[in-house]
Amino acid sequence: MSALLVTGGCGFIGSNYIRFVLNADPAISVVNLDALTYAGNLANLADLEGNPRYRFVKGDITDPSAVRKAIGAGVNAIVNFAAESHVDRSIMDSGPFVRTNVVGTQVLLDAAREHKISKFVQVSTDEVYGSLGPTGFFTETTPIAPSSPYSASKAAADLLVYSYFHTFQFPAVITRCSNNYGPYQFPEKLIPLFITNLFNDIPVPVYGDGQQIRDWIHVLDHCAGIEAVRQRGRIGEVYNLGGRTERTNLEITHLLLDLIGKPRTMIKHVKDRPGHDRRYAIDCSKAERELGWNPAISFEKGLRDTIEWYRSHPQWVETIRSGEYRSYYEKQYGHR
Repeated sequence: MSALLVTGGCGFIGSNYIRFVLNADPAISVVNLDALTYAGNLANLADLEGNPRYRFVKGDITDPSAVRKAIGAGVNAIVNFAAESHVDRSIMDSGPFVRTNVVGTQVLLDAAREHKISKFVQVSTDEVYGSLGPTGFFTETTPIAPSSPYSASKAAADLLVYSYFHTFQFPAVITRCSNNYGPYQFPEKLIPLFITNLFNDIPVPVYGDGQQIRDWIHVLDHCAGIEAVRQRGRIGEVYNLGGRTERTNLEITHLLLDLIGKPRTMIKHVKDRPGHDRRYAIDCSKAERELGWNPAISFEKGLRDTIEWYRSHPQWVETIRSGEYRSYYEKQYGHR
């Protein structure tokens, strides 16, 4: 049985990916290395407790000893989700973003080289490309031009990963994905924030005129894309993963209001975010052509399912909002 190290596996996308890969491949085991920062929630994978093919290790990817210990458990591939990812937080303080996203990636790369890892998948973002005009799409050859401290830190990590491929023939592949949505997403991001606010009759804050355009992909489609890259992606390549679903933030807001049954008066326009990119759009034809992957979940169905997931998991939401989720590790393991 092969072993896969997933870093940041207690976060939104990482936890969905771990569950996805364990279900998809009975010949694989997963080691989950997570520092359990504010967005890491051990309860996201509570259903895997006791699973002999899953092991959780608390540790920070910036700590070489923790990384080497996790890799030393027979790991032969790594998927790196571990990252600080909230743009607003990066504007307030970029330090944690540089530390985790850049230094942490460097530590992982060195440990992976030392242990002769066979495949390293760096999970990145379309935000490294910067902002698009009203037409066109990001391709894998689009020059990177990050606009926020968050996207700059991810771009730096991508360049570091590529440098290891170029210098050491290191077996790395980079994925860049558009906006994700789905179950277990921390409710500071647009869709879960708006859903949970509306459930409680709290106004939803729309930045500026709300005409910022994003491409949206369901998290399970993203997980399927990452797994396709891990299994079939060519070393040294970048693969864009998108949902082919462009919507303005205001369109998303109106759709959520309609699906939840709330009036337009719940919208509260707020001052726009500094340096807010106007439009992202991904061309994912390379991944479709080379890997046989396609986004399969329509946005309308995915959004309805996401609303229902949050509606049926009020306790999960409440533990996040109250901060109680941070004590979950202590309850399970006796210390923090």
